Amino acid sequence: MQMRHRGSEILNVASSRPDSAGRLPKTADVVVIGGGVAGVATAMFLAQRGVSVVLCEKGRIAGEQSSRNWGWIRKMGRDHRELPLMIESARLWEQLAAEISEDIGYRKCGATYLARSSAELKRHVDWLEQNAHFGLDSTLLTENETDRFLGRNDQRFLGALHTASDAVAEPGLAVPALARHAEAQGVRIVENCAVRTVDVSAGRVSGVVTELGRIDSANVVLAGGVWSRGFLENIGIAFPQLAIKSSVLRTSPATLSSTGAIGSDRVSIRPRRDGGYTVARSGAAEFQLVPAAFRYFSQYLPILRERWQIMKIRAGRQFFGALGSARWDADQISPFERVRVLDPTPDKVLLADVMKCAQDLFPQLSGVAPVESWAGMIDVVPDEIPAIGPVAGHEGLMVVTGLSGHGFGIGPGVGLLAAQMVTGEAPIIDPAVFSPARFNSKAAT
Repeated sequence: MQMRHRGSEILNVASSRPDSAGRLPKTADVVVIGGGVAGVATAMFLAQRGVSVVLCEKGRIAGEQSSRNWGWIRKMGRDHRELPLMIESARLWEQLAAEISEDIGYRKCGATYLARSSAELKRHVDWLEQNAHFGLDSTLLTENETDRFLGRNDQRFLGALHTASDAVAEPGLAVPALARHAEAQGVRIVENCAVRTVDVSAGRVSGVVTELGRIDSANVVLAGGVWSRGFLENIGIAFPQLAIKSSVLRTSPATLSSTGAIGSDRVSIRPRRDGGYTVARSGAAEFQLVPAAFRYFSQYLPILRERWQIMKIRAGRQFFGALGSARWDADQISPFERVRVLDPTPDKVLLADVMKCAQDLFPQLSGVAPVESWAGMIDVVPDEIPAIGPVAGHEGLMVVTGLSGHGFGIGPGVGLLAAQMVTGEAPIIDPAVFSPARFNSKAAT
């Protein structure tokens, strides 16, 4: 079967709001910029607190990485700094799946990380020991237990880290459904409406300027994914966020011995609602060499050194394009209007090798064809944990970005935390670790 590139028809993510280009609200308590999982969740939790919210999305809800990710909802393997928020997010996903009157493909099917080498196994053991105080159900499988789990008998793996309570969902279904759930609670969502900039007076936000007009608001949440850096730079704020391209494919239906999500050094597999599998390779991505990459290169050296064998560096069309360092005024067309949805071309060479590795791991996939491929742009920060918090010098402006490939699973928790910070409510966790100020950024030049 010929594998096709998904293009703009990504999991049927399309606008269901014919009034999106209609009359823009004049005022709102909070304006949320960006219709990915973090922005939608933030808007929803704000509305639940009686706050009037307008969410502006330059293209369509979940048009970019929020519908292009792997669909894992995992606590396992998380950085200890974000694990408390992820535990809360896992609880929220289970709650939301029950509340939303649509099938979003949510299942608690478990997740497993395989260890082929002693170094990998040690990392799993260390993670278990370091995070034992969280009381998770994560366990270490022996060599024989791993074989039985995979339906093998060749002892290829030394063991595995397994978390039975981890879950999966279909991103292209879940985030649009979450948006409809948010609308039902009072969120006004306006698609095809780019926010060009924020208005600031005496260091305080007073509103946003969109391509359709102005909205008066004293509070703005920027949840723009890979676009956040450019938005901030345009108002004079340097922020060391860059973008990497990740390529993914899906297969036709198959039956494997494991019904959960599995990660290994060469391939990661997630069972899909349609009976097929989402297949990719962890850490294998293209580092997008935009001009800002040179400015922040030293901060990203640890990531590049760690993954140099599987990460490519490319100066593609984004170099001076959509993710570049252009400047614009409020009355000018912004980059967000020129590119409504980033739809990068997947790395076919990489995906061919990934599929080969998947078939090697699971011989049951040997006769199964890859039927579709796609790529997405991931917003990354140097320490690979989210940036959630106020922007210094711009009272009323909060940034929610840099989810670094972990965003789908942790999205509801991020949204709840952001909503609590905006309203002054006691937060579910101490947000200090996520403060954007940790990067000590200076004004953009």
